[in-house]
Amino acid sequence: MAVNSFPIFLLLLIGSCTSHPSPPPPLGCSEHVEPSYRVLCDLESVWGVVLEAVACSGGLTSLILATLLLIKLRSISDPARRSGVGPLLLLLGTLLGIFPISLAFLVGKNQVLCVVRRAFWGPLFALCFSSLLVQGLRLRRLVAGKTSPSGSTLAALGLALALVQGIISAEWVLLTVVREGHPACEYPPLDFALTCSYTLGLLLIAMGLSLGVVLCGGELVVDAARESDEDREEEGDKRRWKCNAVWLFLASLASALLWVAWLGFYLYGSQAMRIRGKVGRSGGGAGKVEDRLLDEPALAVALVVQGWILLLFHGIPESHLCLWNRSQCGRQDFFDTNETTPPPHFRDELPAHSHQPFQENQAFSMEEHGAGSVRPGIAFRGHVYQPTEMALVMNGGT
Repeated sequence: MAVNSFPIFLLLLIGSCTSHPSPPPPLGCSEHVEPSYRVLCDLESVWGVVLEAVACSGGLTSLILATLLLIKLRSISDPARRSGVGPLLLLLGTLLGIFPISLAFLVGKNQVLCVVRRAFWGPLFALCFSSLLVQGLRLRRLVAGKTSPSGSTLAALGLALALVQGIISAEWVLLTVVREGHPACEYPPLDFALTCSYTLGLLLIAMGLSLGVVLCGGELVVDAARESDEDREEEGDKRRWKCNAVWLFLASLASALLWVAWLGFYLYGSQAMRIRGKVGRSGGGAGKVEDRLLDEPALAVALVVQGWILLLFHGIPESHLCLWNRSQCGRQDFFDTNETTPPPHFRDELPAHSHQPFQENQAFSMEEHGAGSVRPGIAFRGHVYQPTEMALVMNGGT
């Protein structure tokens, strides 16, 4: 019996010696968390936790703004301001997808996650930039004095423009993964950048439209002699639409600069690091880790930064301008010095039988009061001397 159990004991000993113990979890992570997801809770390398917190705060801000717009939608009575709510809700809803999907670029790679990354990267950005584009079209019509389409029409136009990028991304995934059988996580960076060329075109068109509204919107020239309240109101509306266009241009310009920086790093900046990774792979097998430390954080950071740029430069200002109640600002300003009132004519207010209050020798005299006469009430004037009853008694009624 002891002889028969010896081979089993020997096999167990060999197996325990050859098995590699799993590395201990980093600070902040439990042992039950898979190693591919430990970047989200690793407190030793805090960049993953910080990026996760920034992404979650951006998603929460987008949700709050979208809920506030839906609640206040009925209180927006101006059709021009109401038409901007549709594209704005489309943008905020897209940001609710951009911020969570950035976490998919931090965890480990598998076939499903890589398909999600490749399929949703382009369409989500196309939705954002198409909403900026239709906002530019709306502001262009409003500054020109025309009626803007409704918010639902503009949102539908934005969805139609983004659908083209969805078709491009779907064809790319189907051709490379399904038809040719390539792994979904292995693709050239140039192919990934070329599939986003349509999205970048939408961004450039939106930036051109907003810049055209800011520079070539024109000023309302009204003759000062014939200026009316309606003309002043129209001039104020045009100034307000130009303010919207300025924020739209800033959002488009910042997004374009971010994309130029990201594409430059993704295509050329990390290429040298990949070459060094290949050399390291032949020596110690660290090249795969080097690629992951470069590509995946670059994509995740680009997603989070782009989302916050759209929030700070377009989402929050546009929400404020849409919810701005003009009636509160149209109250009477008692401290307004623009309107001048004509000086009062004191001589017209005096009775016809009143005498001149001052004599030639600057001595004061009053008219005689009869026993049954009633003194007329004259409004108080700061520069006219008005004697009191005690002064009249002391002067003997004169």
